[in-house]
Amino acid sequence: MRAEDTAKRWRMAVVRAKQKQARRGRCMATKREKIDDDIPMPTYFRFLALLALKIFSAEQVDVAVLEVALGGKFDATNVVEALVVCGISSLGYDHMEILGNMLGEIAREKAGIFKKGILAYTAPQPEEAMIFLKQRALELGVSLQDANPLEPHQLKDQHLGLHGEHQYVNAGLAVALASTWLKKQGHLDRIPLNQTGSLPDEFISGLSNASLQGRAQIVADSQENSKEDDKDYSLVFYLDGAHSPERVHFDLALFVPNQSQYNKLGSNSSAPAEPEQIDLSWQLTRQRVWEKLLHGDKGMSDTNSSETSQVFESLPLAVEWLRTNKGPAK
Repeated sequence: MRAEDTAKRWRMAVVRAKQKQARRGRCMATKREKIDDDIPMPTYFRFLALLALKIFSAEQVDVAVLEVALGGKFDATNVVEALVVCGISSLGYDHMEILGNMLGEIAREKAGIFKKGILAYTAPQPEEAMIFLKQRALELGVSLQDANPLEPHQLKDQHLGLHGEHQYVNAGLAVALASTWLKKQGHLDRIPLNQTGSLPDEFISGLSNASLQGRAQIVADSQENSKEDDKDYSLVFYLDGAHSPERVHFDLALFVPNQSQYNKLGSNSSAPAEPEQIDLSWQLTRQRVWEKLLHGDKGMSDTNSSETSQVFESLPLAVEWLRTNKGPAK
């Protein structure tokens, strides 16, 4: 593609993004006209939860799977009383400023989604967390069951669609929840006979075809990996969220605005010649925090790059830098 065609495509993408932002602004302005001090505008997640419930009702869905935000008694999703089953995934030290500094405190808050008399499943938990989950379940008359991690042989030589060993834990919980729903609907012939045998084909199909882009996703850079003379320097992206200490063990942090002005980043994409001026104050602040965590009070200078972090104006610029400066695969 010629350089002028590439530049034109970037300009069109910027125009479309600005038009979309303008439409979103008009929509929000309309909503604000209908609210006042008595009916305040809900927070972002509460608004999404309300919108989801409205859509579920309008579409008359057979069953809805609601994932909590922080979890707990005051979570926006906890307004639903007529639950079929409740599930607690693996607990960790997340959102400690709100949920508490100890795993027991976090578990106590998470157990706030239990409903009296409603069956609940939990993924394997540390003993400290299990004590509080069981205590709350006992208080509410909740039958709290263990959801065992799925074993590879239960998939009949198929593989989970989601990468990572931890997904076998999540899959075990998902199977337990889905089986409970099917049982309540009278579909006893469609649920697993036991927790160790092979799963029904419908379960295997769902688990093997599951896709969650951006979470534990492995993407090879086709542009770089197609170079025959550069096999030792293949570029592979491991995409995942990173909001807990276990997820942030890496050598170099790249800080990029989370709302790109571009619609799509293809394998042959390159950064525009003259990107718009973007406010990077938030990215620079996060970079300084990152450097302070790594190096203590020494921190870093006012520059926006170091041996352990970089700040970029856009995702294409960051990818272009990686393609140029990547090291040998380890």
